[in-house]
Amino acid sequence: MKIITYNVNGIRAAISKGFLEWLQASDADVVCLQEIKAQHDQIPIVEFEALGYHTYWFPAEKKGYSGVAILSKAEPDKVVYGMGIEKYDFEGRLIRADYGDKSVISVYHPSGTTGEHRQAFKMQWLADFQDYIQELKLTRPNLVISGDYNICHRAIDIHDPIRNANSSGFLPEEREWMSGFLNCGFIDSFRYFVKEPHHYTWWSYRAGARSRNLGWRIDYNMVSDELEKSMKRAIIMPLAVHSDHCPSLLEIDF
Repeated sequence: MKIITYNVNGIRAAISKGFLEWLQASDADVVCLQEIKAQHDQIPIVEFEALGYHTYWFPAEKKGYSGVAILSKAEPDKVVYGMGIEKYDFEGRLIRADYGDKSVISVYHPSGTTGEHRQAFKMQWLADFQDYIQELKLTRPNLVISGDYNICHRAIDIHDPIRNANSSGFLPEEREWMSGFLNCGFIDSFRYFVKEPHHYTWWSYRAGARSRNLGWRIDYNMVSDELEKSMKRAIIMPLAVHSDHCPSLLEIDF
């Protein structure tokens, strides 16, 4: 199974840049989207279905903001929308698809870049998200949690760790959370296979950052320890340019 996570920064904008053609060529089995920024009536669902995908959308209540989705060639046994926590579900941050005894989650962690209030919201989300996942693992231990985590875990994951030491997304407390999350039974699938630096999934639109590869790796396919032996390959796909992010792919034997 090929699982891709992709923050599209607006599904309609991505489609205008050739996203549907890219999706067909990618031949992914499951695609986890973040920041769809669209309501159900604004999404060309028929066009996705024509490519062979069942589609499941969880937009934010606020128009033009956040929202996650799962596109799946196989019809899941069950789809769960949200975490059951109103302040997070209002923002459309998590959707889960179950396939037998395995589950794929598309998640969009909050950004804290707009100020102290949202940084505090992000830190509370991280704590609540980890509690939610640990509870979920009691009944659904085989998890792939794909999405935009808005955190660079290590210095190798960011182009300038020194200047960004006090930037949201690379704060010590965020990186510590990521270490703790992994230590609770998850694998960063990309780093499992690729140890080299200079691999990023997001670039600022400013100052030609993408052309100079001045990026951050903030998008992950996290895999529960129980599925370690099932992982086959993980890559980042920087040539896909429908967004300020690029896709990350995991191949796993389901």
